Order: sequence, then structure tokens, then C-alpha cells
Amino acid sequence: MIKIRKAAVLRAVALTAALALGTTACGGGSGAEDSAVSTDGGAEGVDDGTELTLWTRAPLEKQAKLLVAAYNESHENQVKLTVVPNDDYVAKVGAAAGSNGLPDLFAADIVYVPNWVEQGLFKDISPRFDQLDFKDEINQGHVEAGMGDDKEHVLPFVLDLSVMMWNKDLYEKAGLDPETGPASLADFAEQAKKVDALGGGVNGTYFGGNCGGCEVFTWFPMVWAAGDEVLAEDGTKSELTGDSAKAVYSTYKDLVDSEAVAPGAKDETGATWVGPFQEGKVGVMPYPATLLATADQSVDVGVAPIPGPDGGESTFVGGDGVGVSKDSKNDAQAWNFMSWLMSEDAQVGVLAKNGDVTARADLASNEFSEKDPRLVTINEVAGKGKTPIARNFQEAFNAPNSPWLTLTRDAVFGDGSKVDAANEDLDSILGQ
Repeated sequence: MIKIRKAAVLRAVALTAALALGTTACGGGSGAEDSAVSTDGGAEGVDDGTELTLWTRAPLEKQAKLLVAAYNESHENQVKLTVVPNDDYVAKVGAAAGSNGLPDLFAADIVYVPNWVEQGLFKDISPRFDQLDFKDEINQGHVEAGMGDDKEHVLPFVLDLSVMMWNKDLYEKAGLDPETGPASLADFAEQAKKVDALGGGVNGTYFGGNCGGCEVFTWFPMVWAAGDEVLAEDGTKSELTGDSAKAVYSTYKDLVDSEAVAPGAKDETGATWVGPFQEGKVGVMPYPATLLATADQSVDVGVAPIPGPDGGESTFVGGDGVGVSKDSKNDAQAWNFMSWLMSEDAQVGVLAKNGDVTARADLASNEFSEKDPRLVTINEVAGKGKTPIARNFQEAFNAPNSPWLTLTRDAVFGDGSKVDAANEDLDSILGQ
């Protein structure tokens, strides 16, 4: 169940038709009315016993339930949570937007946020955001994804980061230092091959070779760690045929050709992408930070930032943002929930306690993270990561037949002859 759930997160629904439905149903385009959240009640909003509605995707069910329970226990307002199956979420939001039936608050995969902001689904929270004393400490990747017309529209709901994880027991058996993971892609390949040499059903690494979202989540940081970009600043052009990107592809091609990758990677759509590592059969791979606690149940896990070809550190800052919907009649009360979400009570008392990443840099070191150095590592690398912003991100990267997937599959499993053409297709979609 956990494996399937995480795959759904990384594929980011992969429903191009449903996204089109959501975009059409929202009408308006960039000209949609951008109403601002009421400033009633001051910086914290209004807590007067109003029932608020909140939608979230199933992958974030655990965190959402913990947050809602803590808020409801400590406030007069009460939040009614609806958890929607991941593959139904985009269509549900689109249909509700078209009939003016969105809930007071809803969370959105961060790669969808720019599109839904442009369509006018979220209210402007910038007057409220500016009242937060710690606004500069809030994860800027999520805030920037929700910017439209120089106004903020979302805050982080739950962050998910990609990090390098390795199996300490397998490292020790392979003669590697179990406390030291790869500091470069060369290290990654070398260590994976040494673990693979153990045999007996053990493999060096694994990846979603037919999962564009998996590769976005784990390979983009390798380019960023080298100091390079994956997209132009305005998100309308690909930069994924540069030297750093090619070094990533060649590293994985070498691992595939060396048979250091667990069987099935070429056809892995993400449905079982995290499984082999959790089962103790894989030595090292980039991995979702939110699944550290799950992997820890069966594997002694080491954690490090994702490196670039020659070093550096980065991560993909994914997860969901949350905002007040255009249809809410309780926006001052909805802001009360959002402002509390950024509080220490929520960030540390709920999320950090659960082993999740805090959305505020000033709370990265806390009583829970300090008990586990790996959590400190995860929190620290969050400040070095990025969230790619592009209006047509879904079609370009996450869709099952995306040009990004065509590019990576040819670069890693083919002869590389389609890479340039696929990158041109990326440019065409991103530039629409």
C-alpha cells in the first residue's frame, strides 16, 4: 500500500485529460478574478466556531489527519477533512471549480499550483502573508510556485524531499563505510556496483525507468547540485541537454549496462518503485524523505543530500501547497487554519514529531530532528533544494508519454538518437 501511494505522488496523477478538464472547467485563464482573503481578525484570522472544509490527496492522508486533529482540538473552528483518491483529485477539483463548489481550503501537488493559480482557483493571501513575522523563513519553493501577478496564493501544506538513501548493512557486507554515502555521481555508481557484486538477490540500485515523475524527483537535483538549471527562469524552455544532465543520463546508462540495477527498472511505472529498497534488496538510491520512517522498519538506512556529477548537494522540494479557494465564504476563518499551519505548534508539534520536514527554516532544528541526525540532514538540505515552476509541467514531464520520458528512456536504455528531438518537444510544450 505504501509503495503504490508513493508512486502516485511521484507520477503526479499522470492524467493529462483530467488536467485539461480542470483547466477548462476553471474558465477565465490568467484573467480570472483574483479576490483577496479578508483581513478580518488581524494576523491570525477569525476563530469563531465556523466549520471549514478541506480537501487533500490520499498520499498526504496521514499528515492531513494529524494536522486537522491537532487544529480541531485547539480551536473553536472545526475543519472537516475530505481525502480524495490521488488519481481522482484533478478531475474532482476541476469539476468543483466549474460549479463554484470548491471547499474552503484545498491542497494541491506543487507542480499543479502554478496552473491552478493562473486559473484563479486560489484567493490572494498576500495581505495576510505580509503580516507573518516569519514569512522569510517559509519554504520559498512552495511560496514561489503559488505566485501570480506578484501575489502569494499558497503556503506549504506538507513538504516531500528527495534524498540519497543507502542500506548500511549491505554497505558493510560490500566493504564500504556504512556511515558514508555517495558524495558525487561517480561515488554513487561505484558504491552501487560494489553492493551489486554481493549477488544473492541483492542489487546495486533501482529507479523508475518508465516513470517521468520519479526521474524528475530524483534526477533534477543532480543537475541543480552541479550549479545548473533544468528549466529557463520563466519555465518555458528546457535546459536538459546540458553537460550536467547528460552526466546524469550516462551514469544511469552505465549502471544499466553493468547490470547493477535491479530487474524491472525499464518498465517500472512507479507502482513498486520504492519496494526493493524497503525489502532490503537494493544498496543505494535516491528516495523520498517522507518514507524514511517506513524504510527504517526493515532497513538500517543512511541518508545524505543528492549529489551532482562532481559533488554539490540538492533536493527536489515537492509535496503539496494549500490555499483558500475562490469559492470560500469563510476566508478569514480559513486563514486562521493556514496561519496556524505555519506555527511552531503545527510545524514541530505535529509534522516534525511525525518525522516530516518543517516548512520553516528557523524550525529545521528542533527537539525531534535533533534526536536523529538524518532528520537534521533532511531539514538542512531543504534550504538547498528547488521546486521547478512551469505552467505545462504535467504534460511535459509527468504524463505517461511525456517528451521527458522519451528523452530519458532513449538516453538510458537506447542509443541517445532521440534526445535532441525529445528536448525540442519539451520546449514546444513548455512554451505554449
